[in-house]
Amino acid sequence: MTERTRTRAHVYVSGRVQGVYYRATTRDTARETGVDGWVRNLDDGRVEAVFEGPEDAVREMVAWCETGSKAADVDEVDATYGEPEGLDGFEVRW
Repeated sequence: MTERTRTRAHVYVSGRVQGVYYRATTRDTARETGVDGWVRNLDDGRVEAVFEGPEDAVREMVAWCETGSKAADVDEVDATYGEPEGLDGFEVRW
């Protein structure tokens, strides 16, 4: 894949990732990185996110998830890559 190739990553993040500004920081970082998608909390305590954009930027966001917000304590990041679905912008979902 080249830098211009677009990809999608569907990510699940576990650890202490809720109530620590993880979603807001993910949104801000994704927008700065030029990645489209969304992020939300799950009932089981994990955070779920989808990133779409240039392959390098998407992989940068997945790597960023390993640390996340300053207050987070990430245990695991599980990412699955696939074809983008054409998301536009980045939002926090409820």
